[in-house]
Amino acid sequence: MTAALLPFFIGIPFVSAGLLSIFGNRPALHVGLLMANLVGSMVAGFALVAHFTGSGPMAHGVALWPFGIAIPFAADMFTALMLSVTGLLSVTCAVFALYSGYATSQYLAPLLLVLVAGVNGALLTADLFNLFVFVEVMLLPSYGLFVLASRAKAPFRQIAGARLYVTINLLTSTIFLGGVGFVYGTAGTVNMGELAGLAREDNTVAIATAVVLFALSIKASVVPVHGWLARAYPSTSPAITALFSGLHTKVAIYAIYRIYAVVFDGDSRFLWVGVLLFSLTMIIGVLGAVGETTTRSILAFHMVSQIGYILLGVALFTEFGLTAGIFYLLHHMIVKASLFLSTGAIEIKYGTGTLGRVPEILKREPVIAVAFFVAALSLAGLPPFSGFVAKVSLIMASIQAQEVAAAVVMIVVSLFTVLSMIKIWSGVFWGGRTSKDQPEVEPGLPAGTNVGTLTRQQTEQLAQPTSRIGVGLAAPAVILAAVTLGLGLGAEMLMGLSQTAAAGLLDTSSYVNAVMNS
Repeated sequence: MTAALLPFFIGIPFVSAGLLSIFGNRPALHVGLLMANLVGSMVAGFALVAHFTGSGPMAHGVALWPFGIAIPFAADMFTALMLSVTGLLSVTCAVFALYSGYATSQYLAPLLLVLVAGVNGALLTADLFNLFVFVEVMLLPSYGLFVLASRAKAPFRQIAGARLYVTINLLTSTIFLGGVGFVYGTAGTVNMGELAGLAREDNTVAIATAVVLFALSIKASVVPVHGWLARAYPSTSPAITALFSGLHTKVAIYAIYRIYAVVFDGDSRFLWVGVLLFSLTMIIGVLGAVGETTTRSILAFHMVSQIGYILLGVALFTEFGLTAGIFYLLHHMIVKASLFLSTGAIEIKYGTGTLGRVPEILKREPVIAVAFFVAALSLAGLPPFSGFVAKVSLIMASIQAQEVAAAVVMIVVSLFTVLSMIKIWSGVFWGGRTSKDQPEVEPGLPAGTNVGTLTRQQTEQLAQPTSRIGVGLAAPAVILAAVTLGLGLGAEMLMGLSQTAAAGLLDTSSYVNAVMNS
């Protein structure tokens, strides 16, 4: 694969989105072109992984404009792994959305394609300003997807969640753009190749770049700027929640890894700040889930907690720590999406995501129950799933880097994670119906329905459809659960690829040279 093909990761979805908007409401065309784009992007990502197993980084200046004018796109093993997994999640979440009933609008496919184009661009760009641009490209269709997930009479918490999501992202984008401006003002460039190592050498550049990292930390939901995610993500549809969980925060995490490796050159002076903040993120995230009573709220808080694990890899900034962090990142994207999709399928079919509202799903939906069980054990870090390899590797890397306190935090938080997964299992799959902690309005009930006015018999009738969860809703969660099992049993392969990606972050000279010669 040549570097000149990198812009097609962005260009093809953009053009396809435009064509679908022009052709109007033609469902077959929309579905066909959407899936062709998403599958093609995923396959191209896998091709890049295969390419980088024997080759170094590549870069390309769009349209062959001179260096400094052309938009630089660059890729290495880390980029390729992210493109592959984001491609996989885009395909599975799109299939779920198409079968969920929330995705009947003619605007779904164009919005998803623009979102994917923004994600791919953010992963590939080697320029801080263009990173900001592609993050905005990623966010704009997300606002539209929030709207598509709403019903004519949406409950207040859904409206509040959408408002919070838009507000926090607009604020963060303003901080991000300001940070990029500070970097340009202090360094005279925003090109990653020219910025290499400058934050280590110049404290003013370090402060300016720290503003960019702060904005990315908000987008990644790092403590103390974490609360928005747990309130905003559950307020949209299950399909969009799963999609956002695998793409949005993970792009921010990728950017934090990349920027700290290239611009700060892994400067050890500031690593203690990361260890402290990311350890607190693990603790506060997992404790936030304790009082929640819906599956998606619990999983959203655990998402915050797991982000602390992932980012600890860059705070350690050793080869083992970066390898474990990258492995954890890829594992978590797959597992968390699987959990959101399995519980989302139940929420869509049975009209509720509240614990205890629908009894004994295990008997009615054994396939979904198994998918959740596998992904939950992986999230908790039990063998033989990928989560076990990820957590053990990160704990060992922390001990090796003499960050014993962080290792202890990870172990304790893992125990709380197990308890939360048991809570969901007993409240949804195993246990019976309870009457306490009922929300005013359930997402799956008819618009305007007040749960408090329903009798027990009426609620049971609404929550127990005669048909079961169909293949289209079940397959995405099952596929991703199977992937996490495969990655656990064959962890050596992904660990080797993650190690190659980590080596590229420890020694960024090849990446920088590729960007400078693009």
